[in-house]
Amino acid sequence: MSISTKKLTNVFELNRTEETDIDHHSIFSTPWTPLCHQVRSMTPTAIIYCEGNFGKVDGKTANGLVRYSHNYRILSVIDSELASLDTGEVLDGQKNNIPLVANMEEALIHAETVPDYFIFGIAPSQGLFSDGEKQIILNAISLNMNIVNGVHEFLNDDPIFREASLKNNVHILDIRKPKNKKDLQLFSGKIHSVKCPRIAVMGTDCALGKRTTATILANELSNKGLNVVMIATGQTGIIQGAPYCVALDAVPSQFCAGELEAVIVKAYEVENPDIIIIEGQGALSHPAFSTSSFILRGSCPTSVILQHAPKRRYHVDFPDMPISSAAVEINLIESFSNTTVIGLTLNHEDMSADEIISEISAYSAELGLPVTDPLSQPKEQLLQMVLSTYPWLEKKMAEQR
Repeated sequence: MSISTKKLTNVFELNRTEETDIDHHSIFSTPWTPLCHQVRSMTPTAIIYCEGNFGKVDGKTANGLVRYSHNYRILSVIDSELASLDTGEVLDGQKNNIPLVANMEEALIHAETVPDYFIFGIAPSQGLFSDGEKQIILNAISLNMNIVNGVHEFLNDDPIFREASLKNNVHILDIRKPKNKKDLQLFSGKIHSVKCPRIAVMGTDCALGKRTTATILANELSNKGLNVVMIATGQTGIIQGAPYCVALDAVPSQFCAGELEAVIVKAYEVENPDIIIIEGQGALSHPAFSTSSFILRGSCPTSVILQHAPKRRYHVDFPDMPISSAAVEINLIESFSNTTVIGLTLNHEDMSADEIISEISAYSAELGLPVTDPLSQPKEQLLQMVLSTYPWLEKKMAEQR
C-alpha cells in the first residue's frame, strides 16, 4: 500500500462532519499535565513543519511543542537546514529522539505510517502563509493528515482548503479563530473573586520564552503536590494542550481583558487551584503589541515574574527599536498594574555558561530580586521565587508529602 493511500488508524481519529472549523477546545479538554508525565502511546501522532526556522524566533511553536506537548506525540520536525540533527540537542543540548528531517517524504519514512496531524510550526510576524506553504499543507491533507494551524490566516475560510478537507475526511483546526462576537465577554471585575495567587509571566520582548518559563514553573509546583492551573494566552500553549486558554491576539481589543478574566474565573471555579500561572505575551513597553496590557488588566495578577534576554538589544522584527532594560520594564509593569515583580528569569540566547552565572549575579545585585535561568539552572531557584512570596504554599506542599 502506498503512503498516499494509507488512512488514519489512531483511536483519536475524528469523524467527518459537514463543519470542519470545529472547536479545538472541545476536542482536547483534559486537565493540564505536568512535564514529567510521558505522552501516552495512544496520543495522536504529529509531524511539525518548521522549514528554515527551527530553533529560531519564528519557530517558537515548533520549539515549544518539541519541549512539551500533551495533545500530540511529535514524531519529527521538517527543516531541511538542520536535517539529521536531533531537535533536543538543537534547542537544549540534550537528545530527545525527535529528529529533524529534510521534507515530508523523510518524515513519513521515519513515521512508518501517515501521522494523524500535520502542525504548522512557524509563527511569522505577518501571520500569513506563503503560496508554497499552502501547497505543502494541501499535500498533507491529500495524505489524510488533519491540520493544526496557529497563524492568523484561517484555512477553513478558504474554499480550496475546505473542499480538500472534506474530500480527504480530515479536520483543519484554526487555533486562533475567535468565538463569535455575541459570545465574547467584557471585563466584569469577577477576577477579584479569585482568591488564590495569580502569577503572570511577563517579558521585555516577544518570542522570549515566557511560555516555557510559565510551563516549567507550573510543572515544578505541581510536582510538589500543589493544584496548579496554567492559563495559555497564545497559539503554542493552546496547541500544547492547555485546557484553559484564549488566543488573545485574535480577540477584538474591547473583549481581551474580559475573555481572559472569564477563562481564569472558570478555571478557579472548576479546579479550585492553589495557584494560577498566566502566560504573558509581547511586552508592556513594546509599541507594536497590546496584549501585555490586556493580560495585566484581565488577570489582575497578584505578582509578576519578568523574562528578559540580556544579549538581545533590539525587539524581534524591529531592528531599530531598542529593548527596554529589565529595570525600566519592572517600573512600567508596577506603575501600570497594582502588582509586584517578584523575580527575573533570563533567556540565555547567545550566552555562555559563565556569562549566564555572571548575568544572574549582576541582575540580582542591580534589582534586589531573585534571578535565574529556568532552562540551565536548578528548577528549585524558580520555585523559590514563588514560595518566598507565598510561604503558605510551602506549608501546603509539606502537608502533601
